[in-house]
Amino acid sequence: MKEKMFCYQCQETAGCTGCTQAGVCGKQPDVAAMQDLLVYVTRGLSAVTTALRKEGQPVSKQVNHLITFNLFTTITNANFDKERIQERIRSTLETKSALLGQVKTPSMLPKAALWDGTGDWEEKARQVGVLSTQHEDIRSLRELITYGVKGLSAYMEHANTLLQENEEVDAFLQRALAATLDDTLAVDDLVALTLETGSYGVKGMALLDKANTQAYGNPQITKVNIGAGKNPGILISGHDLRDLEMLLEQTKDTGVDVYTHSEMLPAHYYPAFQKYPHFVGNYGNAWHKQREEFEAFQGPILMTTNCIVPPKDSYKARLFTTGAAGFPGCPHIPGGIGEKKDFSPLIQMAKNCPPPTPLEEGEIVGGFAHEQVFALADKVVEAVKSGAVKKFVVMGGCDGRQKSREYYTRFAQELPKDTIILTAGCAKYRYNKLPLGDIGGIPRVLDAGQCNDCYSLALIALKLKEAFGLDDINALPIVYNIAWYEQKAVIVLLALLSLGVKNIHLGPTLPAFLSPNVAKVLVENFGISGIGTVEEDLALFFGEN
Repeated sequence: MKEKMFCYQCQETAGCTGCTQAGVCGKQPDVAAMQDLLVYVTRGLSAVTTALRKEGQPVSKQVNHLITFNLFTTITNANFDKERIQERIRSTLETKSALLGQVKTPSMLPKAALWDGTGDWEEKARQVGVLSTQHEDIRSLRELITYGVKGLSAYMEHANTLLQENEEVDAFLQRALAATLDDTLAVDDLVALTLETGSYGVKGMALLDKANTQAYGNPQITKVNIGAGKNPGILISGHDLRDLEMLLEQTKDTGVDVYTHSEMLPAHYYPAFQKYPHFVGNYGNAWHKQREEFEAFQGPILMTTNCIVPPKDSYKARLFTTGAAGFPGCPHIPGGIGEKKDFSPLIQMAKNCPPPTPLEEGEIVGGFAHEQVFALADKVVEAVKSGAVKKFVVMGGCDGRQKSREYYTRFAQELPKDTIILTAGCAKYRYNKLPLGDIGGIPRVLDAGQCNDCYSLALIALKLKEAFGLDDINALPIVYNIAWYEQKAVIVLLALLSLGVKNIHLGPTLPAFLSPNVAKVLVENFGISGIGTVEEDLALFFGEN
């Protein structure tokens, strides 16, 4: 069967080899082609900006923002709207054309920097897609870097939205993208660049952490309602806290409640959002259950970022997108950095909708980001020294649809009772509603927040290393058993490697974009491995007992 596309950037890629007829995510071949072309022209623009910086010329933050936004648009489940992706391509070509004239030696630039957009775009996309790199290991490393940079771009875009900038990170991000066009770079060069990507991932995460906490305060231990109220509501999903802030302001005194979904759950942990009485709770579970949960919600839904599942007709008209998110036929709320978005269409719609159908009732507890855990540090250290806590297990990352992900629920259930789970990201929905109890008042599931907040898990590990007077972070009683799905998880993995963390277990499968030789490098140098059965992994991590 002739391949209509090729994409293997997410964990659920077909057969763990690549989607070739249509994306498992719902992406069609024509959209995949335009995403490939958008990445290509963004690489070309990055080659231009990198050349300008080498010549001592400045690059504006508007250009930096365009590049990060482009990459965010191509993250898995973010944007399925071909026309909007084509608009991004045109805008990028125009920007590149304007900057190209400023480069002193344009003849030294790669073809992607010089392409002016002429010709058949779909044919061009076939020529420049993933498989255009023939050498398997070079292709693997180029894609690993690209996916890491995509994840980093997501963090940077969120920070930029809150008016935080880091020119150093932007310059690296563009230099790394440009390097994926450089045929003179060998495997060893790209391995080094991969690790450098991780170190800049830490800086990007730090910037986003600063942006969020300066704007909304440090997360604190919070009980979150998971039931449904009597008022009509708006459901907000994705990751963007600035969108939530604007929505909460605009829904004050309207009689419309606001609920979070999936990765927006941790918004409840921020003090700034707790002042809104109509911010009533979290509705539903991880992203992949949205088709049933969005239908049951009955009111409008705002998707601020990924992860969109192609919607049912029953709620498509009330699914709104904003930012980098998009789906054809769904209304889009415009607004760029520093601009106030108008959410009145959602508010008016909500007033004419019935209240959400209750899915469950009760509360869940979260808010264990780094400052909150630091406040508990003495208690945690004493629990370890007394033997009440034997180990921590980092189970952060992403959730997904595959039945094999039931592993993480069973693993959490079967963990020794003297073990504490450190988590961030939607992987927590596999176990955050289980009755796992506490150890001396310390909950056995410490939720630091979104996948965007995995920086907290790194800081907590470093704080424990300091508290125990250790020289090596790997000497801590911490096991890393991480679930992954998309490109933000890739930058988290690379960030942990850059911090020296070894022996990370990654599942439910290893990335399809790792060639055997690249996977071997990660195994031999960092101890990366996949998961086994629950029983095998418990025996490996904790011994036969």
